[in-house]
Amino acid sequence: MENKILQIATFGGGCFWCVEAVFKELKGVEKVTSGYAGGSEKNPTYRQVCDGETGHAEVAQIEFDPSVISYETLVEVFFLAHDPTTLNRQGNDVGTQYRSVIFHHTDEQKKIAEAVKSRIEKEKIYRNPIVTEIAPFANFYAAEDYHQNYYEENPQQPYCRVVIDPKVTKFRQKFKELLK
Repeated sequence: MENKILQIATFGGGCFWCVEAVFKELKGVEKVTSGYAGGSEKNPTYRQVCDGETGHAEVAQIEFDPSVISYETLVEVFFLAHDPTTLNRQGNDVGTQYRSVIFHHTDEQKKIAEAVKSRIEKEKIYRNPIVTEIAPFANFYAAEDYHQNYYEENPQQPYCRVVIDPKVTKFRQKFKELLK
């Protein structure tokens, strides 16, 4: 068996359960971990992040095989799988922890993220300006175990049925050629 060289992408697009649910379905994505990034507190808890005092965003850290799916494609999916025009919110989830953010791991990722953001803005896909922050990656802390694979393991939970199901359905229709 050949050794795959995986890369990492870190995206925050509101609740990490939604981001995780979408990216887990893509060919070339090997692992998705829900967690926290961009804040000052070491090893924050969910409660601390929800209180909005740590500066972290809820994110999904994505390990992917660039020979199967490019970082550029991941960024495109990210921009089209959530609303990047609402500052510090996605739907009813409000606070800086729900901000739209791309944490780039390399200068190349930064260039790609900026180029995709610019292209989507020029295409006028959204009525309002894109407010997604593009920031250097500094830290990542995996969320508590019960947050991992949340959508998959809790399909009947009301948040999953009302909020995540429609996002996943829309995503599957828009990106069927990229699905596992």
